[in-house]
Amino acid sequence: MLLLDASVWIAAKDREDRYFEAARTLAVDPVRQVAALDLTLYEVANGLGVRRRRDDEAVDLCRLVAGRCGEDLLAVDGKLIESALAIASEYGLTSYDAAYVAAARRHDWTLVSTDIADLVSKGLAVTPDAADYP
Repeated sequence: MLLLDASVWIAAKDREDRYFEAARTLAVDPVRQVAALDLTLYEVANGLGVRRRRDDEAVDLCRLVAGRCGEDLLAVDGKLIESALAIASEYGLTSYDAAYVAAARRHDWTLVSTDIADLVSKGLAVTPDAADYP
């Protein structure tokens, strides 16, 4: 299972993004099982809707995330927050990024992100083009 963070979902909608093709494949290929956190929906709405002013696309993308992940759209809970805070402190991450790391570790999933500086370079995630394909 691949846990896609918000950056991957947003890259799947941005033809200018260097990871567009790989991210799009992960986002839409029904053969590949993917998961997301509920906070992903807020991050997508913020990143695509608020920051880029592409509200309609943000809503559509949030629907895709929810539909594509189904039961694997995970709600953040107290234990995940506790783990995320420890990870955030250890690696100097935001609580958002650390929540993805904590969820991936909890379920033994691979975290996929385009966040090179904070996640990929620290060995906490892989890029979409490096993700394990079936």
